Amino acid sequence: MVDDNNVFDEQKFLQMLHYVIYKTSGLQNVGKVVLYKIMYFSDFDFYELCDKSISGESYFKLPLGPAPSHFETGITKLQSKKKVKVINTKYGSFNQIKAISFSEPSLNLLNGDELRIIDKAIQKLSSMSGSGASAYSHEDIPWKATESGKEIDYELVFYRDDKFSVKNGLEISC
Repeated sequence: MVDDNNVFDEQKFLQMLHYVIYKTSGLQNVGKVVLYKIMYFSDFDFYELCDKSISGESYFKLPLGPAPSHFETGITKLQSKKKVKVINTKYGSFNQIKAISFSEPSLNLLNGDELRIIDKAIQKLSSMSGSGASAYSHEDIPWKATESGKEIDYELVFYRDDKFSVKNGLEISC
């Protein structure tokens, strides 16, 4: 979905991704699936409040929930710069792909309100398992209203129910 207010900003996406990894590196339950959901809810919650996302990233409806389209290339770039490492591990009986941060992320492209929204998504999702975060994301209207394999339209946030809407809980200056 092309949206003039929502153009992909690779550098901002990389800072956002590195920040989320940095904040969740020490949490055993946070693997790739949970990272996907934190990124999704950060961008979509910000869009609901400001009519633009934080990173301009495109998210697709996959069986385990919303997935950012540039995640793999983003992780590869962060790894090549020695900022993060990806490891294969076990969490319970599940195989997990986990990202570990080696350094504090640069935050010069993210403003205070964007960081508040990201932190809120981390707070909401970082205690969930991959399957829990996946099930939670499957209840969000944008994911439910999108055909499997298709890009999720940011405008669908305006049809969210009270469980997911952030309109009445956060005040930020856009």
